[in-house]
Amino acid sequence: MEQHVFPTRGLSEKDFSEHKVLVEHWALKADYAWDTGVAIGGFLHGLKQGKLLARRCNRCRRTLIPPRMFCEECFRPTDEWVELQNTGWVKTFSLSNVRWDMVRLEQPEMPAVVVIDGASPGMGILHMLGEVEPKAVAIGMRVQAVWKPAAEREGSITDIRYFKPIG
Repeated sequence: MEQHVFPTRGLSEKDFSEHKVLVEHWALKADYAWDTGVAIGGFLHGLKQGKLLARRCNRCRRTLIPPRMFCEECFRPTDEWVELQNTGWVKTFSLSNVRWDMVRLEQPEMPAVVVIDGASPGMGILHMLGEVEPKAVAIGMRVQAVWKPAAEREGSITDIRYFKPIG
């Protein structure tokens, strides 16, 4: 079988300036919409009101937060909304000395999984810790949500500014 080698050359600035290459510039319009669904939509609505809302499965007696419309244990629809306390305990945490864009921080950020009081085992919310020295953070530490003022809430997980130690 005969093998062919074809000459190639890269594009030069001259090719562009002499319009030998077609270039079209256009503005990208990338509008999108996100449907939160019933469970997360209800959860976000609760946050705007300063409430932690969960779903209850009456068959297996689980309380799910973040809420789900179907129970992954017994495979049936959840039954009702329940309001939980805004307190809990730290299940796990991390001390981060760099921001997401790799900028070094003066004080570390402290993301944590917080198990909310009244939620079933295995349920937790990933959020930030605040009003605590990094060396004082511990697994099992009791915490409480610190909310934005009602007028500043927008139905987002950031309506909770952070969780602070209690007790």
